Amino acid sequence: MIGPTALQWSGLVRRSAFGFLKRAKADTLFLMRKPLLLALAGLLAAAAACGPTIVPAPIVTTPKFPEFVQPPVPLALAGSRAIVNHERAWRFLQAGDLRNAEREIATALKLTPGFYPAETAAGYLELSRSDAKTGLARFEKAIELSGTYTAALVGRGQALVALGRELEAIAAFGAALAVDPSLTDLERRIEVLRFRGVERDLAAAREAARAGRAADAVRAYQAAIERSPDSAFLYRELGVVEQRTAAGDQAIAHFRKAVEIDPSDAASIAHIGEILEARGDQAGALRAYTDSLALETNDAVEAKREALIARAELAKLPEEYRAIEGAAQITRSDLAALIGVRLSALVLSMRSGEPVVVTDVRPHWAETWIMTVARAGIVEPFANHTFQPDAIVRRADLAQAASRLLARIGAPAEVRNWQDARIGFGDISTGHLAHPAATVAVAAGVMTATPDGSFLPARFVTGAEAVETVQRLQNLAARRSGGR
Repeated sequence: MIGPTALQWSGLVRRSAFGFLKRAKADTLFLMRKPLLLALAGLLAAAAACGPTIVPAPIVTTPKFPEFVQPPVPLALAGSRAIVNHERAWRFLQAGDLRNAEREIATALKLTPGFYPAETAAGYLELSRSDAKTGLARFEKAIELSGTYTAALVGRGQALVALGRELEAIAAFGAALAVDPSLTDLERRIEVLRFRGVERDLAAAREAARAGRAADAVRAYQAAIERSPDSAFLYRELGVVEQRTAAGDQAIAHFRKAVEIDPSDAASIAHIGEILEARGDQAGALRAYTDSLALETNDAVEAKREALIARAELAKLPEEYRAIEGAAQITRSDLAALIGVRLSALVLSMRSGEPVVVTDVRPHWAETWIMTVARAGIVEPFANHTFQPDAIVRRADLAQAASRLLARIGAPAEVRNWQDARIGFGDISTGHLAHPAATVAVAAGVMTATPDGSFLPARFVTGAEAVETVQRLQNLAARRSGGR
């Protein structure tokens, strides 16, 4: 084997020397830097041991509390050092990590005291812990710092709802909506709160009214009205309670408020009429009843109106007429006046064109009605052309007048049924002059026999009996005219 030449040995020696020097230089640099690297590693270890670990903020895809309004950072606070911590706090909160959320909020407020977005986030943090009282205090602090900060106004409303202070919650939501009308969901919340409160107060008011606890009922209705001031029925029901307690002025004011809100509220107008009638204001009551009936048909109100008109008409009549109902016995002039007033339209329709001569009724307080019923053939003059207005009326006379009116009131078949009715009277035979008229009057139900079946044709007629008979004739005539 041939060994390396002198030239080859020379190159090998040079390369080996160069590698040695290179390794020696690297080792020297490492030895020089080793203390610095060791010191740096120590500092990092100390920092890791002493300082807090930075927890990455979660990425939230499904918020834990979607009803919370994220507090935005306004332009006025855009340069704050607290923004990063505030945003991290909200992400932790919506991820349900309340501990880290609280730590980030505290850091944000430490970096920038008065940073109201973080103060608002603190309020929501307390709501997430079901501590509405503390949350309310945090929201109110944020509102003190910025009175128009929507997120804090909404949060305050939510805290007030949790505390059962619904009226204040409605005001808070309303304030937020005024600042930002785009928060349309608040309108629904407000309506729900109002309805819930009104429903509760209304139930309490009605229960108190049923139990006769008027003061409690009034307070509950007033609370319901405060929640829903545009509900006409609340004012009407409150007015009814006040009307029962004789608080007429307040009742009228509330009935009128109900009508102001709902002009078609016929019931409230009718209640006003009742109060005015009780006070003796018949003209005002009549107007109220008439206005109510113009809006809505109501039999009870119609009856009140008719009774009022009748009383008004009665007040215009002579004193002698007003005394008829209480009389122990009535005269022929009383009966003529009673029929002429109560059944005027029917009597006029029965009037004959033949002249009637009556010689003893001028002057007499009932002259007009005497002549009217005489011309209609209901209560006829005697053969000598006298009416004898002061003569006493007996039951046979009343039955005769009633049968003549019934002949005009009833349909032909109905009248024949009354005439053919088989009614056996114990005191008058079928051949008695009073029997036909008595049969018709009793069969039609406008007069009655005694319990033992007697008719008592000769008994004097009292004022009350005459009024009752004529009233039955009125009712029958009204039913018949309504059916035609």
